[in-house]
Amino acid sequence: MQSSLFERLADSLEGLRRSERKVAELVVRDPHFVMQAPMSAVAARAEVSEPTVMRFCTGLGFDGFQAFKLALAQALILGVASIELPVLRDDSIEELSSKIFDQSISSLDKARRFLDADEVERAVQRILESESLVFIGLSASGIIAQDAAQKAPLFGIPCSAPTDTHQQFMEAAMTNERATFVVISHTGRTRSTMRVAAAARERGATVIGISGDNTPLMDLCDIKIIAKTFENTDMHTPTVSRLAGLVVIDVLSTAVSLRRGDEHYRDFTRMKERLAHFARLSPESPVLDDASFD
Repeated sequence: MQSSLFERLADSLEGLRRSERKVAELVVRDPHFVMQAPMSAVAARAEVSEPTVMRFCTGLGFDGFQAFKLALAQALILGVASIELPVLRDDSIEELSSKIFDQSISSLDKARRFLDADEVERAVQRILESESLVFIGLSASGIIAQDAAQKAPLFGIPCSAPTDTHQQFMEAAMTNERATFVVISHTGRTRSTMRVAAAARERGATVIGISGDNTPLMDLCDIKIIAKTFENTDMHTPTVSRLAGLVVIDVLSTAVSLRRGDEHYRDFTRMKERLAHFARLSPESPVLDDASFD
């Protein structure tokens, strides 16, 4: 898929001069203003000169300001702005919150646009044919695996998500062709995860990979699901790749549940109703205190 204007801007952000970065930040904060305003107004709002605005546009490969505005209008029609502005030490809470929310929204939009529906379809069909599901992941990817295992009622088959790397490998070394392993790694370079994927595949299990790109892990997988995001782990540990992975799991579990038919849907609905009564107090119930359990 061709990179959007905002993705091109993200790639060139580090190489911009400080004055040009002010223009870039204005484009991200208020793209509709930049699209509608004359160059003099954009320069004044960004607190730079008009030649700086022109240099910013030509630096991105456009003939001038008007050509840049046309590309900006087309990018806004296609989706939200996809660029990560750096979090600075002197950012206010409002500025910091806006940057992190914008990055998360943009990353989910990117993951959606790059998601291969055919690979997701293959994964759904394979899960429907499986007798068990094993989710593998470590650290942030391990959180995705744990969430997926909790969706066992939706998947309709036994699910597990061992957390210990030795347990993960033992599961893989003892599996068979009736099982499916879902291995999750944003970087796709986690050694133990890759070894588990290879061991499971050697035993005949189908391996579904979820990663941030066409990573080395994908070479060990039968089905490859890529969840592309914008993520910079140099200064902090963002959650955007985790959010994208969780959404992919939601897509898989929902699709599988819907395709299991009416009986599965009735059983699942009945379970949810009974769980609500089991786990929650009714409005008329007294609130229990610690003494109630003595």
